[in-house]
Amino acid sequence: MSGTKMARGHFRRRLVASTAATALIAAGVLVGTASGASAKPVSGGTLYFITNAQQFDNVDPARVYTGRDIAFFNSYLYRNLVSYKPVKGAAGSSLVADLATNTGVPSNSAKVWKFTLRPGVAWEDGKAVTCADVKYGVSRPFAADVITNGPQYLVDALAIPKLADGSSAYKGPYKKTGQELFDKAVTCTGTTVTFKLNRSFADFNYALTYPAGAPVPAAKDKGDKYDLRPFSDGPYKIAAYKIGDEMHLVRNTKWSQKSDTVRTPYPDDIVVRFGLDENVRDQIMLDDSIPNTVNLDGLQPANLRTFFADPKRESQRLNVIDPYIRYQAANVSAGHLDCLDVRKAIFFAWNTQALIDLAGGTVFYGVPGDSPVKSVLGLDYAPTKGNIHDPAYKIAGNPDEAKKYLAAAKTSCPATYARVTDPTKGFTEDLPKTASQQKASVLIQAAMKAAGMTVNFNFIPSGVYYATLGDTTKQNDLSRAGWAADWANASTVIPPLFSTPSSNNYTQNTNDPAFAAFKAKSDAANAMTDRKAQAKAWQELSQYAMDQYWILNPIFGKGQEEWGSQVGGVYFWDPQGTFGFGQLYVKG
Repeated sequence: MSGTKMARGHFRRRLVASTAATALIAAGVLVGTASGASAKPVSGGTLYFITNAQQFDNVDPARVYTGRDIAFFNSYLYRNLVSYKPVKGAAGSSLVADLATNTGVPSNSAKVWKFTLRPGVAWEDGKAVTCADVKYGVSRPFAADVITNGPQYLVDALAIPKLADGSSAYKGPYKKTGQELFDKAVTCTGTTVTFKLNRSFADFNYALTYPAGAPVPAAKDKGDKYDLRPFSDGPYKIAAYKIGDEMHLVRNTKWSQKSDTVRTPYPDDIVVRFGLDENVRDQIMLDDSIPNTVNLDGLQPANLRTFFADPKRESQRLNVIDPYIRYQAANVSAGHLDCLDVRKAIFFAWNTQALIDLAGGTVFYGVPGDSPVKSVLGLDYAPTKGNIHDPAYKIAGNPDEAKKYLAAAKTSCPATYARVTDPTKGFTEDLPKTASQQKASVLIQAAMKAAGMTVNFNFIPSGVYYATLGDTTKQNDLSRAGWAADWANASTVIPPLFSTPSSNNYTQNTNDPAFAAFKAKSDAANAMTDRKAQAKAWQELSQYAMDQYWILNPIFGKGQEEWGSQVGGVYFWDPQGTFGFGQLYVKG
């Protein structure tokens, strides 16, 4: 997941031409019959989405945490107390009332927040959405043994004591351990829900734009199996969801436009087709063979250049500076990349230029970054020292400099040194299982070999990539990842990536000797109300993370979107760095 939120990104690469439309139709997706153009949105038709992934990472609202999927499900299935305004440009980052009647009423220095539900909101079975449903939905992320991978803002912020290991004393609605503590922190009075927080949190309503704060009817909850068929209070509901095949959304007849000022649903049906061969997916877009189709993945590099060079496709594409950084997360726990000298060696050996070129160049992929906080965040970003600003850094890699750090590692951490330089062992990197990443692995392997290191690869199906990394027992030494601020504050970057023992902290740095001090400073920054002082603290913490090489070779990314000629209403939605899904329609 915006970060998000984790990034969806894959390295993108060339295709071999194929009869894409024929293959997709044979797989069960029909070519739309709508033709012509319409200057105004029209209702009806089927809107298709295509992807190489076998499934969504998660569908359970408490677990959805990639920017694209947050935007998708918030537009079609889920309603939150507040939402981002569904418009393009900077205005899209402003908050509007959604399930609630306003964007929240804070008190006690923003340690208490109240929201009152608007009338007329119903579940897909016609039953009213209640304050109790909101409270129950908020309780679910506390069940860390069942509900994994989702954002932890509510878990961290609610006024519930923490145990010695840093976890909440409340263990969620399934075990009910500490239930009385949760019941004091989240209360219902009629249609008003009140949240009591453990600190001043002026941005708390932004955290409630995420599905983890959305209502869930307790009677429909099936624990981890809720991920396969969540209940809807949005304009669509799930008619079918088969991993490796498709998700089919149909209109939720119990949804009322009168109760929803955010969503304007146009298609009658929405079909997400999973598991398409990358060549098939790309050819559909190049040929416009299924014109009522949106590409969820992006194109492979050679096809990306072709598509963006075609003047006939000018109205079917976007190329933007997105909110994401892409990076390699170093697992610094014992037995992995627990040696700073080895992490530095990998950094200096890395051939960033070759990987950027493979992924579409600076025009389409991005440029080397120097911080976990992207420069678009403004106030909280400052150029760091060292890393890409080190005189020895070379964008195409500097194997000689890498060897110097390996020589130091031979003394500072002999066991780790021996492993990463042993041709029969080496270190292992996690990558999404795509053709693009498999080609990238060849370049990474060559760069490491030039510096005297051996790297192996663990290719994880892209549809379960982040869910797999979220299990610390399955994560390897280095993991490709992406992140974007959940809103305009690095409080949504530094804590989730580095100072919270969560499913998004792929560095596994909690046993690092410096972690306690880092977390203390991060927690203090989180509670600051002086924005300038807070920004300075985030900048200092970013510098420390880069000095420790907890993340390697970040890229300040760009992103592209492609869609068919019969898809209208397209715009880039800044908050989640993706389509504004809720306004897409099939042209009549």
